[in-house]
Amino acid sequence: MIRQLIPQFIRGFAMGAADIVPGVSGGTVALIFGIYTELLRSVKSGAHALGSLLKGDLNGFKEHFSEINWLFLVPLGLGVLTALAALSSLIEGALADYPEEMAGLFMGLVLASIVIAWGLLKAPNSQHIAIVAVVGVIVFLLLGFQNGPLSEPSLPVYFGAGAIAICAMILPGISGSFLLLMMGMYAAVLGAAHDRAIVELAVFAAGAAVGLGLFSSFLHRILDKHHDLLMAVLVGLMAGSMRVLWPWPNGVGIISEEETEAVSGTALDLPAGDEFLMPVVLAVLAFVFVVVVSKLGPQTVEETKLPEHAA
Repeated sequence: MIRQLIPQFIRGFAMGAADIVPGVSGGTVALIFGIYTELLRSVKSGAHALGSLLKGDLNGFKEHFSEINWLFLVPLGLGVLTALAALSSLIEGALADYPEEMAGLFMGLVLASIVIAWGLLKAPNSQHIAIVAVVGVIVFLLLGFQNGPLSEPSLPVYFGAGAIAICAMILPGISGSFLLLMMGMYAAVLGAAHDRAIVELAVFAAGAAVGLGLFSSFLHRILDKHHDLLMAVLVGLMAGSMRVLWPWPNGVGIISEEETEAVSGTALDLPAGDEFLMPVVLAVLAFVFVVVVSKLGPQTVEETKLPEHAA
């Protein structure tokens, strides 16, 4: 039992570490570790159980609840939560002290995610290239209207951000933190995790639970019937959103120390002097690391076989 739980906790920690930075998604890490299929199945069972409970269908709730592979899900979830608690302070401090360098690091991670996501297309063609181009241009232009991170988001905003960001958990190729960054909520959620802001984190988690329940079946259906189309849209989304990660003039955007003034992360400028060197080096290192790990993962880690629960 312990020999199964500890590796699963480590996988969860790796997924949480990936989700806390706008780079490789938890879904992609699950693919690399060979647990994506079981993760999707467990999430679907949990969503169906929640849906049955909300409808007052106790028999349906018991049936779907019994289908959840708790030996798989619990240590995985604990690993994710541990990573979020352990790394949030480190990332928040680095964002404030080294905004351009961190933006370069994130940019390399997301560029690698674009390559990985495109590689997940089963039969790429010119239509998919056109979709990537159109979605990328639209997202790039729309982000020009973003004013930067939200300095004091309300609780309903935390709820909505959780509902949207959680979708990335079951979508390989895009991370929840990247969606938070696009919404201007990345710094706020990271700060809440660092400060142990229980109310904000609870509302965010509630939004995530509702979003997962509402969207998991829909996303699973789309992945099953329109896989390549969805992946092309995700690639375009990430490509256009690179505007947020351009390191200059002020990285991905931060909140001032007084937490009253947001610094925009969508302004575009050229580096002055040797300001380009470290962000570019970090971008290249991050890109190479993620691509190498993604290539090695499926060849070295077999599909996890954990016991099925009887319905």
